Amino acid sequence: MTPLLIVQPDATDPAGPLADWLTEAGAELTVCRPFAEDQVPADLEGFSGLVVLGGAMGALDDEQYPWLAKVRALLSSAVANRVPTLAICLGAQLLAVATGGRVREMPEGAESGPSLVAKRDAANQDPLWAELPFTPDVIQFHRDEITALPGSAQLLAAAPRCTNQAFRVGQSGYATQFHIETTPRIVLDWAAEAPEGAAAARAGTLDPEYLATVHEYLTETWRPFAARFVRLAAGELEPASSRISIPLV
Repeated sequence: MTPLLIVQPDATDPAGPLADWLTEAGAELTVCRPFAEDQVPADLEGFSGLVVLGGAMGALDDEQYPWLAKVRALLSSAVANRVPTLAICLGAQLLAVATGGRVREMPEGAESGPSLVAKRDAANQDPLWAELPFTPDVIQFHRDEITALPGSAQLLAAAPRCTNQAFRVGQSGYATQFHIETTPRIVLDWAAEAPEGAAAARAGTLDPEYLATVHEYLTETWRPFAARFVRLAAGELEPASSRISIPLV
């Protein structure tokens, strides 16, 4: 088994199907819920990988959520020590800030609902991203955005409204601004709790039947991605930055 630590910052965003995909790929999961007063570990001793999920708070809301600083420190340590990391939505913003990037509230309002993102050329050489379709299905639900990537980051996917949709920092620090871990029920609950944000979704895309279909696509696309992440954490997949690319003359 490959031991992974999952940090869940918010009760409303559990690991959901992602936890199932990671487990079936051979991961042993430990979930830390700081909102429920779980202590964020000071390091990743005993873990082969880290997953940080989303939440309604901002990446720098330390006054209300003082444990956010510990999550950022853990993410920074993971990148520095080349521990495979997957950071989702708020997790992506925390990873960006922790490694030198910048985050702000989106001036034109939230991005929400089922959507597509487009792979960048660099993704075709990445061990986790290369096998994904050119425009994978994703779920958006965020009011903040990453406006500047860390200096060492490689952009992997983009979209018109929010450019920095997915990136990698260092060898194996992966981040997605979008969600892959949701269920239709989770998305509908978010929409009910944040109607102003949900209003940004395209008409009809938050209907239960449509969401059910989209989540079938999500499973088809992101289940193998999760399995590749477990292989990376287990040392069975070569990290991206250790690959040597020889130009053709």
